[in-house]
Amino acid sequence: MPHFDVAIVGAGAAGLFCAAQAGQRGLKVLLLDHASRVAEKIRISGGGRCNFTNRHLDIRTGHQHYLGQNPQFARSALSRFTPQDFIALVQRNGIAFHEKHKGQLFADHSAQDIIAMLLDACDRTGVQRWQPCTIDRIDHIDTGNTAQGAGRYRLHTAKGIVQAHSLVVATGGLSIPKIGATDFGYRIAKQFGLPIVALRPGLVPLRFAGDDWAPYAGLAGVALPVRIATGEKKQAMAFEEDLLFTHRGLSGPAILQISSYWQPGQSLRIDLLPQLDVAAALQKAKATTRKLLPNVLAQWLPGRLADAWCQRQSAWQGPVNQCSDKALAQLAQSLSGWQLTPSGTEGYAKAEVTVGGVDTQALSQQSMEAKGKPGLFFIGEVVDITGWLGGFNFQWAWASAHACAQALEAAPAPAA
Repeated sequence: MPHFDVAIVGAGAAGLFCAAQAGQRGLKVLLLDHASRVAEKIRISGGGRCNFTNRHLDIRTGHQHYLGQNPQFARSALSRFTPQDFIALVQRNGIAFHEKHKGQLFADHSAQDIIAMLLDACDRTGVQRWQPCTIDRIDHIDTGNTAQGAGRYRLHTAKGIVQAHSLVVATGGLSIPKIGATDFGYRIAKQFGLPIVALRPGLVPLRFAGDDWAPYAGLAGVALPVRIATGEKKQAMAFEEDLLFTHRGLSGPAILQISSYWQPGQSLRIDLLPQLDVAAALQKAKATTRKLLPNVLAQWLPGRLADAWCQRQSAWQGPVNQCSDKALAQLAQSLSGWQLTPSGTEGYAKAEVTVGGVDTQALSQQSMEAKGKPGLFFIGEVVDITGWLGGFNFQWAWASAHACAQALEAAPAPAA
């Protein structure tokens, strides 16, 4: 039976990076994945160019870009492997990259460059990779050598039975099942008695009921910058990002960001013109032009949206100089305080991440090791840490993988 210092389940961002880092430390590493293609989520991310980190992440307040029952849990790993550390790695490998928006870094050529970098690091350090390879069962074998913390993990795989001193679960979440996402990591956690924080889709488009959405269904493809908010008091969250109308609801960065915080039944509050004092601008237009109100709005909004918006009330369809002050005030309020309640999300099929996961209370924030379960580690998306849109989830994958890899131990030598 083959023996390894560590078996890593899941060859995505976290699993690949952890394997390479552990290999660099001289450990004997086995990396397994059930999918036939490696790192599919890296490959499709960022429009195929992989938004691999965000240079604006401040290690002193980095947890503010994450959610979970305890976002502070992420600080330790994020402070010990920073965006600058991963940027330096990308530069050493000669991968050209650029910044698009708000610190978001993308490979110039292709996400495949990032995958190739990680695979090369694994190959150079002797990591054995079995893919595709399913796992039928995982057993914990207690050797009784507690002085050395010598737990053993036996994996019954499609390529035979293997044994490892440590087991790292890097299986990701439920998002995008068509590229291989499963609940396998959560099942492993439950097998070993670790609690799971309730799962739901994150960074996902939102849907609206048919009748409520009918006035806007024809706006698919319209995009504009907005300010969007949900929740109340301490649970309130807001973002200023671009909004995109779709046939069934809303998407774009603004919606993806807020979706991770939105709860079923809550309303969204959207300011469609956050950089404009709409009431004052409409009063000025009333005093200076005879344009139809939809044409006035088209100075600040996409034309299709301006037309559709003014169709909501007959008082908003005539010349602006003939509109009453009350009608203009109502129009201004509707644009700056649009409230609507989603009927749901587009689900895991369209979600970029999974919110929830292995409860961080059951893990060490220094090593990602399960408390009371020597040699069992959970890293990346399978953990209850979810980042904002813009490279923060990949940075959590790198950082949690690095923290884990530095804590892994070689298997103790057999007793003489």
